[in-house]
Amino acid sequence: MRLVGVVLAALLATGCGGSQPEGQAADRTTVGLVFDTLREERWERDRDLFVARAHELGVEVAVRSADGDAERQHALAGELLATGVDALVIVPTDLDRAGAIVRDAAARGVPVVSYDRLIRNADVALYVSFDNVKVGRLQAEALLEVRPSGRYVLLGGSPTDHNARLVRDGQLAVLQPAIDAGRIRIVADRWVPGWDPERAAQAVSEVLRQTRDIQAIVASNDSTASGAVEALTKARLAGRVAVSGQDADLAACQRIIEGTQTMTVYKPLRPLARMAAGAAVSLARGETVDSLVKVNNGLKDVPARLLDPIAVDRTNIDVTVIADGYHSREAVYAVAR
Repeated sequence: MRLVGVVLAALLATGCGGSQPEGQAADRTTVGLVFDTLREERWERDRDLFVARAHELGVEVAVRSADGDAERQHALAGELLATGVDALVIVPTDLDRAGAIVRDAAARGVPVVSYDRLIRNADVALYVSFDNVKVGRLQAEALLEVRPSGRYVLLGGSPTDHNARLVRDGQLAVLQPAIDAGRIRIVADRWVPGWDPERAAQAVSEVLRQTRDIQAIVASNDSTASGAVEALTKARLAGRVAVSGQDADLAACQRIIEGTQTMTVYKPLRPLARMAAGAAVSLARGETVDSLVKVNNGLKDVPARLLDPIAVDRTNIDVTVIADGYHSREAVYAVAR
């Protein structure tokens, strides 16, 4: 992965290949950017970073949000295609149904970049994300370190999100030897539609009504972790049960300082969004975009660029999330005052 990091740095420095100089006047090239949702802090950051980079490259971005509705996402993408966008970047709501968007775009000769989540069974031009299997591995490793034995709850993300499945694959790759050895026992396995914190809280509450003897909850992101901590707090178990997360949301970082969440996985969004924007601009201008790896989506081996995630806990939050300026130290440590 060191080589990947070096190559990525070079790509970022050149605007991801074929991009024009920064600060140029805007041309008529337009990129459409359609999110699953903008309700989460993480996606607002992606939007702002992506748009800022595209503007540096002289390209306008038309942003839309589907609010978690796959049909609405299809309709919004269709509207953007009708306006004549030169490339589409999609954070898919439903990984299979989003294939229809790719087919509509192909009919107009418009390339599609699959952002952070891989659209399945479609001719995607490029997939840009983090190594999601490694995300799951980091979560499981962190919890096993603090709770090497006991009863575990698996709290997955949305069942329609392939990333959630990849995260689970990583979690089980680490947990399975401990399960087979009898050191830990999975007492509940739940998936959370839409990664919704309220549904996560309900799922954990249901488990706690059956048993309070739980040592760890492998929550797949910070939204599901927030629901888990809410349920644990009501049961007066917060801080006693280890909880993982992902995305380094401010509230999650505060919970880490507070002691109610064990860790999160930090995915530096600036390199991801800037890389995706540079690639989308190049594709929109008809230029070739190199990839580092390929990931099969059921139809083809999709050219892909995958960045490394970083495990964050109380011991390194200052030198990762805070040092990068992702959150201020004042905000993260506000709960400690």
